[in-house]
Amino acid sequence: MSKNFHEQIDLLVSTIAASHREVPLIISVDSHELPNKDTVIEIIHLLRELLFPGYFGRQNISNATMEYRIGEVLIEVHKKLSEQIDRVLSHHNNRRNEFSGEVKQSSEKIVCEFLSKIPMLRNVLATDVQAAFDGDPSANDTDEIIFSYPGIFAVSVYRLAHELYLLSVPLLPRIMSEYAHSLTGIDIHAGATIGSWFFIDHGTGVVIGETTIIGNRVKIYHGVTLGALSTRGGQALYGMKRHPTLEDEVTVYSGASILGGDTVIGKAVVIGSNVFISKSVPAGAKVTVKNPELVIKGSEPQEFKQESIIDWVI
Repeated sequence: MSKNFHEQIDLLVSTIAASHREVPLIISVDSHELPNKDTVIEIIHLLRELLFPGYFGRQNISNATMEYRIGEVLIEVHKKLSEQIDRVLSHHNNRRNEFSGEVKQSSEKIVCEFLSKIPMLRNVLATDVQAAFDGDPSANDTDEIIFSYPGIFAVSVYRLAHELYLLSVPLLPRIMSEYAHSLTGIDIHAGATIGSWFFIDHGTGVVIGETTIIGNRVKIYHGVTLGALSTRGGQALYGMKRHPTLEDEVTVYSGASILGGDTVIGKAVVIGSNVFISKSVPAGAKVTVKNPELVIKGSEPQEFKQESIIDWVI
């Protein structure tokens, strides 16, 4: 290597290090270890083996070997998850200058409480799988749904992340939900509250915000947004109800946007495709948008003129 090259490297090192000191927001030094994203993803797949035994991970299990395999997976999850929660709690406390010698005790308690939720989560996910089968005439069986449906994958990861969110674990729920988002195109914030028998059909482009509340037996299609009216307030809006509430048995078709923390969609409402809603809808209503003006050109041009309106049919 030439002398000039070494001089150039020395200059680059000092320049880059100076930029780190000048812009500390996007560098993590002199702090506790951050969680390992790859390990968090491993934990997701181990947990899916607990949720759907025989489908993922080791598949050649029987009733005679099932308890042994569950024990194996639980031990591995406990070890990996405890380490990641140790890291994230220590880092979180360090950033806020809150130092505690009880991080390991806290993480141990969190992991034990989280793992105790697995039977409950399995029961709820069983209703989600059944809702997908009941609601999709193209499904051949529930095996196909568990193995391949992006909605079931995204919802199962959401339900795991939601339990960690409820236990006030920072960062890990976001890593989990964004991993599912990256694979499926379905963005469900871990803070959302979602009831049983929930089905997302197709799924790509679905967005469900943090303070969304969804009841039981709700079905939504691809491209649906359950969002906030405005986020210009930024962090000043933290903790406020910004996203809508959907009561039981609501159906929302593709491309619809339902916005606002005060917006309540009543029981058994049907929301048509491409509808934009920012006010509450009474129970039992059907909301649709009539076609805008269409011009079809052929040998004899025809014009279809219809105003774009929202129909309320109760």
